[in-house]
Amino acid sequence: MSFSIAHTSSDRVLRPHPLRTWVLAVVCALASTAMSHAATLDDIKARGYLTVATEDDYRPFEFMDQGKAVGYDNELLTLVEQTAGIKLRQQVMPWSGILPGVTTGKYDMALSAVLVTDARKKTFDFTSPTAQTTTFYATKKGSAIHSADDLIGKTVGAETGSAMLTDLHAFDAQLKATKGKGLKEIVEYHGYPEAYQDLAIGRLDAVANTDLTLSTLIKERGDMFVIGQPIGQPTYLAWAVNKGNSDVLKLVDDALMKLRANGEMYRLQKKWLGGSHEDMPVSIN
Repeated sequence: MSFSIAHTSSDRVLRPHPLRTWVLAVVCALASTAMSHAATLDDIKARGYLTVATEDDYRPFEFMDQGKAVGYDNELLTLVEQTAGIKLRQQVMPWSGILPGVTTGKYDMALSAVLVTDARKKTFDFTSPTAQTTTFYATKKGSAIHSADDLIGKTVGAETGSAMLTDLHAFDAQLKATKGKGLKEIVEYHGYPEAYQDLAIGRLDAVANTDLTLSTLIKERGDMFVIGQPIGQPTYLAWAVNKGNSDVLKLVDDALMKLRANGEMYRLQKKWLGGSHEDMPVSIN
């Protein structure tokens, strides 16, 4: 992972903002009518493509390299196009806009490494899983943090709106319930590269992310960072559509299952994730 260690603003805790509050209210209001915008199979066939949104900086799943979208999900996208026989018209963007874009009907699908959670299942349906993972923490090399309990009283960062942030809050609550005290502070970031910068220069004590993503970080920056212990439960990654959008779900799922049957998905997993996940369930909804 390429990033420079530079001075960044110390005020990393995201505060409520009137405009953000208004935007959230609009998104919530539109969520109830989002299915009226969801494309049917006839709509998709008529226009000849699906609209999908993919994150721009989440290694090893999706990131930009010399102006080109690369990574596990981007290569899987190409195989799904070929297998399903339909174009996936892609918008590469920051994570914060992806799920809201699906909710409002702007995109047919979040073609990204979306962690499957019970909370998200209330709003989205998920494709057959594309990978399995667990939330871990990472520290700077040489840190005195050697176990999850050592995070008590420490400042830990995660990406805003992510399931890893949810896991971090749950872990903090667990610490308080079992140990009598928890983390000092949870700091939210719009993207992980910025969180890793702050970890490197000492503004954070640890960063919470998936084991798959942190493994890539260590592979590229093992001179600076180390992976700690799990702070979440094993779960799955999948692509997300609006709840009830069965046409899009079936179209993509049929292609994904063929890619599992012929071994192409597992080949990509070995290439990008360091191993194959062949015991994943067919459905996680």
